[in-house]
Amino acid sequence: MKNQSVTNNLDWICIIIYCLLVIMGWLNIYSSSLSSMEGTSDKQLIFIILTIPLIFIVLYVDGKFYEKYASIIFGISLLSLVGLFAFGKTIAGQRCWYGIGSFTIQPSEFAKAATALALAKYLSDPQINLKDVNRQIQALAIVFLPVMLILPQPDPGSALIYSIFIIVLYREGLPSWYVWTGFITILLFVLTLVLQPQYVILIALLVLIIIHLKSRLSDRNILQSGILFALISGFVLSVNYVFVHVFKQHHRDRFNILLGKSVDMKGIGYNTNQSEIAIGSGGWLGKGFLEGTQTKGGFVPEQHTDYIFTTVGEEWGFIGSLVVIGLFVGLFLRLIYLAERQKTKFSRVYGYCVAGILFIHFFVNIAMVIGVFPTIGVPLPFFSYGGSGLWGFTILLFIFIKMDANKVNEW
Repeated sequence: MKNQSVTNNLDWICIIIYCLLVIMGWLNIYSSSLSSMEGTSDKQLIFIILTIPLIFIVLYVDGKFYEKYASIIFGISLLSLVGLFAFGKTIAGQRCWYGIGSFTIQPSEFAKAATALALAKYLSDPQINLKDVNRQIQALAIVFLPVMLILPQPDPGSALIYSIFIIVLYREGLPSWYVWTGFITILLFVLTLVLQPQYVILIALLVLIIIHLKSRLSDRNILQSGILFALISGFVLSVNYVFVHVFKQHHRDRFNILLGKSVDMKGIGYNTNQSEIAIGSGGWLGKGFLEGTQTKGGFVPEQHTDYIFTTVGEEWGFIGSLVVIGLFVGLFLRLIYLAERQKTKFSRVYGYCVAGILFIHFFVNIAMVIGVFPTIGVPLPFFSYGGSGLWGFTILLFIFIKMDANKVNEW
């Protein structure tokens, strides 16, 4: 009776949206692979078919299993990332995959769900208070351990995804200054690339003076403000060094193109330029399924993976793109709604992690293809080609669907 009640309480809104996105994703992969990547859509169809038993396995396992063994799952995930340094297969300069015959598996795609489970397990402990500095360090260590293993592969796109966990931690009590520090750091970095460092330092000084003067007399601390100004000045003065000597050339090129400093339409800027042309040419209603000239001509590289949304824009137009975006937004809002309804903190935190991971993938990918974010390897969930990505997102989502269905048995 218990299994039957859980089955009856599955959230079919999430499942229907998931199915629609997977079907739409395959149709676009089919279209984008006709010209130069024949067989890609067939492989993706195999991945989709194999996803069906995977879903049943995830739903069959008792919901408490994921909480009980979260730490072990996380540990296995970390070992799979470590193993890449010795046994990984290098593709396009990245050692991110295990080769299994003609197929490859990317463990970082599954590490996201494992990290979400580990973080939810840690935060669900009643003794954990994120106002405590030691607890903050421990929580952040859970997030940054996989990041430290993913960055050297090198796979900055996958590493970037883990930044969303900071928002989840903030939701659970992490002091707001962590979020503000991250935001201000990014803002100062970009401003320094656009303006001269001395102008950014002057702006920072004026802002600090205004804040200091508007504070209550009892809150004014000249020494504290001076230390903060010194830290900001030091960071700003180090930006150019980091940009020139730490960033690789292709990273610098992508930032320069984004900031309008240089335009290389035949080189590093080719992908973004072609994706913008493809999306813009779709108009309101699109050119029709399989009728995209940019898609058929293979003008956009990696169109079946990171740039799959260009096919949506060209063949389905603004209206079709709006439908796809609407489905994603609907899924995010539904996940947040379900997370708030959970009876246990573990399920709630995991639900927010799921919504956050899917959102940042969606946001960064679409921002990338329309030219408002540097080109970086972040796939669009359920759309981009690849078995590891599809299975990783599916496991991530359906573990939460199982938890939500199991809440009828929680006290």
